[in-house]
Amino acid sequence: MQMDHEHDPPRPSLAPDDGPSLFGADQARPSAYRVLARKYRPTTFVDLIGQEPMVRTLENAFDLNRIHQAYLLTGVRGVGKTTTARILARAFNYELPAGDGRPAISQPTIHMEELGVHCQAIIDSRHVDVLEMDAASHTGIDDIREIIDNARYRPVMARTKVYIIDEVHMLSKAAFNGLLKTLEEPPEHVKFIFATTEIDKVPVTVRSRCQRFDLRRIDAGLLANHLFGVCKAEGVAIEPDALAMIARAAEGSARDALSLLDQAIAYGAAHSAGGAIAAEDLRLMLGVADKARIIDLFEAAMSGDIAKAIAILEDQYNGGADPAQVLLELAEFTHLATRLKLAPETAHSAALTPEEKRRGEDAAARLSVPTLTRAWQILMKGVDELRG
Repeated sequence: MQMDHEHDPPRPSLAPDDGPSLFGADQARPSAYRVLARKYRPTTFVDLIGQEPMVRTLENAFDLNRIHQAYLLTGVRGVGKTTTARILARAFNYELPAGDGRPAISQPTIHMEELGVHCQAIIDSRHVDVLEMDAASHTGIDDIREIIDNARYRPVMARTKVYIIDEVHMLSKAAFNGLLKTLEEPPEHVKFIFATTEIDKVPVTVRSRCQRFDLRRIDAGLLANHLFGVCKAEGVAIEPDALAMIARAAEGSARDALSLLDQAIAYGAAHSAGGAIAAEDLRLMLGVADKARIIDLFEAAMSGDIAKAIAILEDQYNGGADPAQVLLELAEFTHLATRLKLAPETAHSAALTPEEKRRGEDAAARLSVPTLTRAWQILMKGVDELRG
């Protein structure tokens, strides 16, 4: 697997109270461990990975001063919905005093190279004019009435009052109905940002009043490069194949990937004897199948060697691999072989090792598209039955 060594390591979130602030002097605090998902949480759109279409759209909207009154962010867990909401809240309220020959900035912008007056408080979720609410625990009309009543008043310190409502699909029908009028004609000093993992549960009357962004699962190759940068910044040695394994296991979620890396570092400290965290250790930790043996299993099944296929499957099961995960890994390799057969130029990923690609090319050369298609259908049916 080839890593992109030219990218700088991702920047950790700035420590509390760094930079200019209206919110009190620095206070000495004892150093405490922060999980990687929090330490490397993006604080600007430059740091946000895998969501380029959304960032480009927002950049154009801010540059043209076509800023919507309400945004709806949807996507699976850990792709950056709440993070994007906080970055947007910073962008709405970005202010930077003049200094060092630089003019003052006092209008909304997504270009936030330096911490502005309100930035650190928003990053720390303690700004008086940026209110976050978890709709999973505040589902009723009374909670929404409180927001509507509060929205009438101008911001205390910032330019714009921002309401971030997470898991918005959990609101009751009455709460959604109570929000409609304010969403349609909000005060000019108010912005709403909604986040949800279940967009279909948000009423169409609410969706139509918002600008919607679908945050995509992050490509495994991008995640692998991101994890490489984090490991470099943390001074952690880890095998590239182990990073690829974490990136695949995260299923497109940056938060899950960093949480798994945290776990891998702790696990590796006990098992790697001071060396690099090994892919074999990660395989045992995650309970996933050995990728090389998965390909052996695929080849045995495709060649009709049933005894060998069963022996490999038993070996993987006895080693702790989840049967459903084995089928998913087989389906993933089938998909790779199909891509290599039909569109080889698209089968490039930092999460793909040279050996996997070589064996995928061999399978693509030997097997027909109908055979690969049937294999895919059988495997996915097996996954559904195991999970059902």
